[in-house]
Formats: sequence, C-alpha cells, structure tokens
Amino acid sequence: MLSSELNRDKRYIIGVIGDIPALLTFWQMFKEQSNVEALREIGVVAAALPGQSVLPELQDDADAIPTYASYRAMLDSHPEINMVIEATGRNALVHELRNYLSPSVTLVEKDAASFFIKLLTSDKMWVACKVDLLHTQNMLKTIIDQLDQEILFLDREGRVHDANKTVLDRMKASKKTLMGRNYCSIFSGVDSPECEYEKDPFARTLKTGEPAETVTNAVDSDGRMQYFRIYTYPIFDEDGAVNHVVAIRRDITQRTSMEHRLQQAEKLASIGELSTYMAHEIRNPLFTISGFANSLIRSESIDEKAREKLSIILDESKRLDTILKSLMNFTRPTEAQVAEVDLNELVTTTMNVMSLPCQNQDVTATIDLDETAAKVKANPDLIKQCLINLVKNSLEAMGSGGKLLVTTAMTTDYVVLTVEDTGHGIPLDIREKIFSPFFSTRGKGSGLGLAQTRKIVDEIGGNVELTSKEGVGTKVTLYLPPLLAVAEEDESE
Repeated sequence: MLSSELNRDKRYIIGVIGDIPALLTFWQMFKEQSNVEALREIGVVAAALPGQSVLPELQDDADAIPTYASYRAMLDSHPEINMVIEATGRNALVHELRNYLSPSVTLVEKDAASFFIKLLTSDKMWVACKVDLLHTQNMLKTIIDQLDQEILFLDREGRVHDANKTVLDRMKASKKTLMGRNYCSIFSGVDSPECEYEKDPFARTLKTGEPAETVTNAVDSDGRMQYFRIYTYPIFDEDGAVNHVVAIRRDITQRTSMEHRLQQAEKLASIGELSTYMAHEIRNPLFTISGFANSLIRSESIDEKAREKLSIILDESKRLDTILKSLMNFTRPTEAQVAEVDLNELVTTTMNVMSLPCQNQDVTATIDLDETAAKVKANPDLIKQCLINLVKNSLEAMGSGGKLLVTTAMTTDYVVLTVEDTGHGIPLDIREKIFSPFFSTRGKGSGLGLAQTRKIVDEIGGNVELTSKEGVGTKVTLYLPPLLAVAEEDESE
C-alpha cells in the first residue's frame, strides 16, 4: 500500500474505478496515447476492483499499482487522492460517486478522460514535430555554416536577413550588426549601399525570377588582386512571386590565375611559331641589308648625308635583330644547367653590381638576408637575370628616388626572394596584363622582363606573386624550390 507520505510532493493523486474489462480497455488506451512514466510523476494510479488485490497487467517492475475491492476502500486507504477517474461509463455509479466524493476531489467521467488522453496525443505529436523541425533546422544551419562560400539571405530590397558563419568570420562582426544592410556593402567591402557591379545579379533575379551571376574583383589589404563570382537564386512565395533572394559569393582567384596562365601558355605557343617564321623570313634579309649597309658606309664615294642615312639603317637593323633575339630567347625552352644556388650570395653579388644605378637615381637599397634559408635548385645565371629584371623595374618606378628592399626568407615549401619598392605602383586596370609578353608601360623596352621572369621561375617549379598599391609601391615575390637533401641519392638510383 502506498502512503500519503510517499505522495506528499505530487500535485495530483489519481484513483481509477472500474471493472476488469473497462479498466483494461482504459489502461491500454492510457499506455498507447500518453506517456505513462510522465503521468506517474504527477500521481499514483489506484484501481478499485472487486475481488482482486493487484491487477497483473498493471504490475510494474519498479512499483505496483494497488487495487481494492471497492472505491470506498480505495478512498479510505488513500485520503490524499484528489482526482477520481470513472472508467466504466455507468450512470448509476457516476451519480453515486458525485454524492460520495468530497468537494476537494475531482471526478472525471469516462468520456472526458478519453478526450483528455487524446489531447495528450496531439501534444506529443506537436512536440515530436517541433523536435524534428529543430533538428532539421540545426542540421541545415550547420551545413551552411561549414561552406567556404559567403551566403546571404536577402529581402526584395536587397537587405540582409541572415548570413552564414563564413560572412561573419570575414567581416569580424556579429550577425546583428549585418542585419538590414545592403548586400552590396558586404560583398564589395565598401560602405556605399549602391551596387557598382556592371551587371547586378540581384536586380536581374528580381526582374526575371531566374538565377543570375556576375564576376567582380577587388584589391585586398596587401595589394593583391582577388576575383569573386556572385550568384543569386530566387525564393518564391505561395503565389509564385519572388519574396527573398539567396546571394552567394565564391572566391575564384586561384581558378582565374590558372586560366590566365593557360591563356599565356597558349599565347606563348603562338609566339613561338611566329618567332620561328620570323627567324627564317626576316633575319636572313636583315643580315643582307646590314651587310650591304656596312659595305656602303665604308666606301669613300659616299657623301656625308648618305653616310648618315646608312648609319640609321645600321642602327635600326641592329635594334630589330635585338628584338628578334629577345623573342627567340623568350619562346625557346631554357636548357641551362640546373645547379645548387646560394641565394644569399647571389643577391649580394647582384646588388653590388646594381648599387651604382641605385645611387644615380637617389634610391636607398637595403638587403635583408635569411641566413637559415636553404640553397635553391636552379640555374644561377637565370635567377640573377630575374633579380636584375625586378630591380630595373623598381628603379624605373622610382624616378625621383625612393627605397628598395631585397630580402630572402624560408617557408615550409619554398625559398623566397622578394623585391619591394616605394614607386608609383601598378594601376588596377593593367594589373592583369603585367606578366603578358610585349606589354610595357614605358616607351622603350620589349616588355619581356616580367614575362621572362615568370617563365624562368615556372620552369623550375616555382611561383611568382605580385602585390601593388598605387602611390605606395610594388612587391614581387619569387617562390623558388629548395635543394633537397636526398636529391643526389635519388639521381644515383
């Protein structure tokens, strides 16, 4: 028997009255439609049954539900009962209970009990749906936050309603501070709410109801060019109208760089074919022209005016021959012998040679060498040529004096050579063309210096990186492959 002491902290102590078939039916519905354990925490179910002390079907391993021969015995044994459920549906018994029970005990008839149990079912279904919805929402949020792309959820005005973690990390801001801002100010990195994109994908998506995209570029804090592709996708309401837009920005700088290199490789292949043709079709007649000009200029029968014109022919022939040689050298694969290169020693000797041009232009040249840097696997003459090309470019960018810094360093994978100047910088609109053959911002020169530098570094397995800010300066970094300690052993095998 369960005492009042054990149930003093319960809000409701429930007594159930009914014969065996009615009680079993009610109890089965009770188990199927509700959480029995939860209900036990709010009270004890005591059954009043004639002729049985414990109903086996209501027996539990932890505690048994006591049964009594009559409802009077049940109520006398458990005065703490404050709710009675009549499970038979007999009107006479209901009338008798109403007269017998004290006003403090609530009587619940069979139909009412069944109704409330079904309400419990609806509540359980609602809770289950809510849990499932929260699980789906959390899973979707986790997936979106794990993506590298920046994702914004926009209203029809282009204002931000939500953003993924990638956006928040880049902006170093909370989601609250981004709410209501125009998406252009977040994706373009400027405070202006107006989109400066040539083809605004958001406007096109609103107009057409279809996905749209565009490519934009920007210069980061280090002066490096970045490329982005922006996608917009419509979200429709029940009437089929666009009520929200998803905007995604993806960094395509690496892919764009590879595309530029592929285009340059194709261009070089075409130049190679052209240079071969030029070598055969132009250099031979050019040699004949310069030969006859040399012969005529030595003749005593030539007057001074004619000699002056022949000198011009010779000079222009030599200049054309130099251009042809540069073109041939540029398009021809470098077959120089690869050897061990002490980059620090090479920088020191090269900058000693370039010290006089620096002094003549009032440029302060500084060298900062990393003594722990490994040796480089390359041809010393070609690396020296690259360094001279970079220093000359820097000097030409600092016509009225400035500072030149040449450094060496070591990373995990490369030995790094950097040339940095305080010149006028490279304008944004020509940044993509700076490594293209025959492109030059000066009136003189063949425009092959940086193109040749990249070609040399690429052929030995390195990389070239350029950063520049207008009015601040330019920095070119060469990533050169280090000489491995196992190189000789591998070659002997």
